[in-house]
Amino acid sequence: MSRLYNFSAGPATIYEDVLKCAQDDMLEYQDTGMSVMEMSHRGKDYKEIFANTKSSLKQLLNINDDYEILFMQGGASMQFAAIPLNLLSADGLAQYIVSGSWSKKAYKEATKFGNVECVASSEDKTFSYIPNVENIEVNPNADYFYICQNETIYGTYYKQLPKCNNVPLIADMSSCFVSEPIDVTKYGMIYAGAQKNAGPAGVCIVIIRKDLLEKNAQSICPTMLEYTTYSNNDSMYNTPPTYTIYICGLIFQHILNLGGLEAIAKTNYAKAELLYNCLDNSKIFKSTVAPHNRSIMNVPFVSGDEEIDKKFIAQAKEAGLVNLAGHRSVGGMRASIYNAMSIEGVEKLVDFIEKFEKENL
Repeated sequence: MSRLYNFSAGPATIYEDVLKCAQDDMLEYQDTGMSVMEMSHRGKDYKEIFANTKSSLKQLLNINDDYEILFMQGGASMQFAAIPLNLLSADGLAQYIVSGSWSKKAYKEATKFGNVECVASSEDKTFSYIPNVENIEVNPNADYFYICQNETIYGTYYKQLPKCNNVPLIADMSSCFVSEPIDVTKYGMIYAGAQKNAGPAGVCIVIIRKDLLEKNAQSICPTMLEYTTYSNNDSMYNTPPTYTIYICGLIFQHILNLGGLEAIAKTNYAKAELLYNCLDNSKIFKSTVAPHNRSIMNVPFVSGDEEIDKKFIAQAKEAGLVNLAGHRSVGGMRASIYNAMSIEGVEKLVDFIEKFEKENL
């Protein structure tokens, strides 16, 4: 079997060691006589898996006891409605920065449920930068302030956070989750769809400060979108995505074994530097993102010629470099170089870019 170098934005590549461990456990997990996907979520064996997953995540991100970890379904997109339904009061205000497709969708959804303000946007330059947070005034009376910390489609990343003071900062971290150390205490809530760095598709991980769970959700909030439904039942109100959570636990433990987020970040920055240096020196391709806002996870690039882009994507696929097409809304190329993408994979991509350039100049 020959595995390809998969640059998909999600579902994304997973560590081979994790896949092999899951393969070994597929028919029978340890001595339980059954696969993890056959276990009752209320049984002793699965509860141990679940507890270990939470424990590993707490260790990875240094999450203190002021926060609750929830495992929810519906993907990250379901949070676009869940956040205002839980945290936006009837006469309150929520503020959003619109820095790409995902924050734009989150903002639009939130307007259905109350008073929501877009305080800054980078749509004027096709979301190629992050608005300067130094110029943004956070309303001290706002219920929350919202950002998408890493915009998957446009490849932008917040290097600096807005100064929210006592206003809870809510961050969609789907495509930068567990990619480098962060200070969780700077946020009121972090959430992430698992299918980038944390596991297979099927679960959204929510890390929320416990005092925010004391807010009364709007009366129209469905039971399955209410955060206390999950916090009061240890995410077991109904059957959670048990197998996905198990894989997440394997990945968290694997990252810890590699040296934790400090070690992962060192590798991630090295991969990104390698690829951006290649693009910055290319005579055909260029990065589409302002240098000070470049993501280390998602790297969009273009030639400016649609036919050249198509040729590049097709020939890259033949060379074993797959899922490099940009999002359908923007075109071009995008290399998603998440945690599990090896340095070797990025080196292969750089070599291919340089070879393609020599053959097409």
